[in-house]
Amino acid sequence: MGEREIYTIGREFGSKGKEVGEKLAERLGIKIYDKELLRKAAKDSGFCEEIFENHDERPTNSFLYSLVMDTYSSMNYSAAPFLDMPLNHKIFLAQFDAIKKIASQESCVIVGRCADYALEEDPNLLSIFIHANLDDRIKRVSQMLDISEHKAKDTIQKQDKQRASYYNYYTSKKWGESRSYDLSLNTSKISTDDCVDIILEYRKRMK
Repeated sequence: MGEREIYTIGREFGSKGKEVGEKLAERLGIKIYDKELLRKAAKDSGFCEEIFENHDERPTNSFLYSLVMDTYSSMNYSAAPFLDMPLNHKIFLAQFDAIKKIASQESCVIVGRCADYALEEDPNLLSIFIHANLDDRIKRVSQMLDISEHKAKDTIQKQDKQRASYYNYYTSKKWGESRSYDLSLNTSKISTDDCVDIILEYRKRMK
């Protein structure tokens, strides 16, 4: 592979978004970052990994978004403004920093965590959103978690609400809205392998 190729994947819960990311990374022979990103952010920032797990993709309304981003532009983990921040913002900024570092060094697939926003100025970025019909997601989550379809629906709604709140709070875009991404793909209509084919064909036409 020549120049860096960066792929970010937003996804509805139960839509097979991570599966698409894994197949894409495997096809290209590059790394995929999901929970791995949390470990890297924890290591680089000095926070314990458990803190990242507990605050992963969870929103907070305790601090002004603009102040967070202003602080990031000159952020230092030992600086007073960073130390005084609420924990959720520290976690977001540490992940934001890790995402930018990873993408600057290698081709990769990054799942969730506002990566498309963190990297929106990178000319090598292709941002993707994976969604699916609710009924299909309910059946999949019910089987995956071995829970009733009623419980699966409740879990999906909570997870989607959490992801949307996190994304909408920390970015200037709207989670799941087509204009927020380069590609939006429905896994109820096409297979995960077909999704990968479409992503790679789109990448070719970008050049």
